Amino acid sequence: PHPARFPPPAPRAAMENVTKPGSEANLRRCNTLCDRAVSKHPAVVAILSHLERLGCPMPRDRIECKECTVNIAGGLQEDNRVLMCSNHLGSQSHANVTLAHELLHAFDQCRAKVDWSNCRHHACTEVRAAALSGDCDWVREARRGNVFGIAGGFERCVRRRATLSVRMNPNCGEGEAAE
Repeated sequence: PHPARFPPPAPRAAMENVTKPGSEANLRRCNTLCDRAVSKHPAVVAILSHLERLGCPMPRDRIECKECTVNIAGGLQEDNRVLMCSNHLGSQSHANVTLAHELLHAFDQCRAKVDWSNCRHHACTEVRAAALSGDCDWVREARRGNVFGIAGGFERCVRRRATLSVRMNPNCGEGEAAE
């Protein structure tokens, strides 16, 4: 059942055909990474606490590890479960940031009732998640091959990451994603 305040699932980028049967080793590793993040990572612990206070708890069993067929690390599913892609998580740090990012979407869904078919709503939650999750930390950006630069690097990263996510939404075209 849905937590008390989560609204019914809203149409958004389809998550079907995103997962496949996974290797046991990958799934065990992913679950271990998620267990550590949920119990020890300050941002993840804080977001989980805020979700609880809002009346939208995210118990550990609503964070699912599966192997994914597309190149994503995670996603918030239509039933407000968090999908963590066991075959795309490279490290504990990657799992921490990915889980924080997806939990921020869950927070926005609980608090603001995001209309995932509305490209502006989707962009807003992506900007918040990219900015607040650690997704645009300069070390992460350097590992991606993106030179951060002295001025404006963080903002460019947030915009780029949000645009990439919104482009995956079938309701949003190239122009809307870039806005």
